[in-house]
Amino acid sequence: MLARLWLPLLGVAPFALAQNAALPAHEVLTYSIEWRLITAGKVRLEWQQARASSQVNLKVESIGLVSKLFRVEDAYQANLNQDGCAESTMLYSQEGNRQRETRVTYDGHKASYLERDRAKNAVLLAQDIEIPPCVHDVAGGLYFLRTLNLEPGHSVNVAVSDGKKSVMAKVEAQQREDVKTPEGVFHTIRYEAYLFDNVLYRRPAHLNIWLTDDRRKLPVEIRVRMQFAIGTIALLLEKHE
Repeated sequence: MLARLWLPLLGVAPFALAQNAALPAHEVLTYSIEWRLITAGKVRLEWQQARASSQVNLKVESIGLVSKLFRVEDAYQANLNQDGCAESTMLYSQEGNRQRETRVTYDGHKASYLERDRAKNAVLLAQDIEIPPCVHDVAGGLYFLRTLNLEPGHSVNVAVSDGKKSVMAKVEAQQREDVKTPEGVFHTIRYEAYLFDNVLYRRPAHLNIWLTDDRRKLPVEIRVRMQFAIGTIALLLEKHE
C-alpha cells in the first residue's frame, strides 16, 4: 500500500523532452520523508535523458524507528519515449512481510498490468485497459510539470495512468510561497495535482508540489495530506546533483 502513497507524491502528461531546456540530461534529487514530526525515510529520485528516451528511477527506504516497526524498501523505474509518454514501469516493493512486483507496459492504446506476490510466486492481478495514444505514469509526470510555465490561477488537464486505471487529471497552480527545506529556503509556486478522491486513487487526500520559481523548477517539497488516522507525508529536498 505504501508504494501507492509514495508514487502519487511524484506526479502527471505529454511533453517534448528534447526541446525543454529546464530538464538536465542527468539529475539526482535526495529527499527526507517526514511523518508525524519524525524522519521516516529517504527517497532518491534519478532522471536520465537520452536522445530518444528517458528514464526515471525512484528508491524509497524507511529508516529509524519506522523501519524497526515496518520496514519499507521500494524501487520504481519508468521508461519514457522521446515525447515523454510512458512505455513501461516496474515496481519492486517490500513493505513489512509483503513482497510485490508490479509491471506495466504501455503499448499504443493499451496498458497491460501484472502484479505478482514475490514471496509466493503467485499472480495477484493481470489485466489490460484502454489508454490514450500518449499517457503518463505518476513519476514521469513530475518532469512534465517542470516543463510548464503555469502561473498561479491557471490549470491544465493531463492523461495519467497507473496501469489499472486511466484518467484525465487536473493540475492547478495555486500561489507563490517560500519553502524551507534542509537544502535551504526557496521561492516556489505551489501546485495541486488532483489524483485522489476517486480520480486515479480512491483514497481521500490532497497532493501538493512546490517547484522553485525559476528556470530549474526544482521540486523542493512534495506533500500528501490524508485523513487524521494517517496524517501528512512530506518529502523535503536534502540535496540535488
